[in-house]
Amino acid sequence: MDKNILNEKNITLNASFSSKEDAIKQTGQILVENGHVEASYIEKMLEREELTSTYMGNFVAIPHGTEDAKKMVLNSGLSIVQVPNGVDFGSGNIVKVLIGIAGKGNEHLDILSKIAILCSEEENINKILQASSESEMLSLFNEVN
Repeated sequence: MDKNILNEKNITLNASFSSKEDAIKQTGQILVENGHVEASYIEKMLEREELTSTYMGNFVAIPHGTEDAKKMVLNSGLSIVQVPNGVDFGSGNIVKVLIGIAGKGNEHLDILSKIAILCSEEENINKILQASSESEMLSLFNEVN
């Protein structure tokens, strides 16, 4: 994964949230702080979640903005938030890994396909959940090219 899209500053380990909204806000805030999106993108992430859950299965959610939020994306980027105790995404779905996505132009499709490949394997999810440092997490995502 390109270091401009994902680096150690975009990763939060051992987070804890009382609601999916808080989890999504934090996932978006990382994208804001690292210059990937305008602050208003976070509201679009929450709006997107209202339309349809971004829960993907295997304890993973991929929050991202609505279609009209594309103009708020400054540079493609990812944020990764590890939530060992999980956060309830409704309908009995517990999320332990949030992967926030901001894609410039059509780059989000390429980024999404790489994430889908990584997250389709249960053993990879276990590695993500057990990662104890940002660099360890980064190397897991860098293995997918």
